[in-house]
Amino acid sequence: MKNSRHVSRHVRLAAAPIAGLALLVAVASSAQAATAVGLGTADSFVVLSGTGGITNTGPTTLNGDIGNFPDPSGAYGGALTINGTDHAGDGVTQTAKLDLVTAFNSAAGQGPTIPVSADLGGQTLVPGVYNQAATMNLSAPVPLTLDAAGNPNAVWVFQAASDLIVGSGASVTLINGAQACNVFWVVTSSATIGTGANFIGTIMALTSITVQTGATVQGRVLSQTGTVTLDTNTITRPVCAAPTTPGGTTTPGGTQVAATPTGGVSTGDGSTSQGITTGKYLLIGVLVVTAAGAMGAVAGLRRKQST
Repeated sequence: MKNSRHVSRHVRLAAAPIAGLALLVAVASSAQAATAVGLGTADSFVVLSGTGGITNTGPTTLNGDIGNFPDPSGAYGGALTINGTDHAGDGVTQTAKLDLVTAFNSAAGQGPTIPVSADLGGQTLVPGVYNQAATMNLSAPVPLTLDAAGNPNAVWVFQAASDLIVGSGASVTLINGAQACNVFWVVTSSATIGTGANFIGTIMALTSITVQTGATVQGRVLSQTGTVTLDTNTITRPVCAAPTTPGGTTTPGGTQVAATPTGGVSTGDGSTSQGITTGKYLLIGVLVVTAAGAMGAVAGLRRKQST
């Protein structure tokens, strides 16, 4: 009986580190989780504005819908080409503004968050929810790189507690299957996209958004309460690519599924953050080795008892 209790105690002790490591794996998998933000009827828009409406200077092209409420004027100024529908202040726009509020709150409430430095320029970030407690900056010349690590459904949510300021000539680069449709920027105050910048993602700002001369946006500029100011820009609504088979064949419906990578993974790409997948599998490997050792110890104790 004594030996039996002794073995049972060792089994419980061996199980403790296994459970701890399992929890660590779960935390590593969930702490950086981000989910795509549902935009509802605001999804088809590339520009939404509130008080002050939409103003434009120079030739600007909008590849998507446009609307402004409660200031419904359609006299935007400049040479504005709209490859979509100008809903002005109609019922569609009003519903989209309500859906924008819901989407903003949903994105702002995602977590756990990963704190980032004040300047995103030059960083390489894996999917996750990133938070800046003050103004969030993105400066040139080195781009912000978003690395999906082969997962086309990877999502990034950036939460700025104050303004978002994208410097002149700054840019965002997508690699390894990342998609513009899965990048979201939640701005508690105002957003400014600098001259000649090449920006990616859907901006949801509480107040105003300014897109300066020559800047391009693969995404959306959606303002809850303020003005959207444009100047010789191109803004294109992002659409998730159709899924593909491992051979590269497109399949109907759903979101993009990239072809399965083959061969070795190149190194030296300047990454500054470890991918979630790598860290997770490292922890799982430690867990497996620890479990095997614990089971071996228990088996040894049982053999000792039987003799």
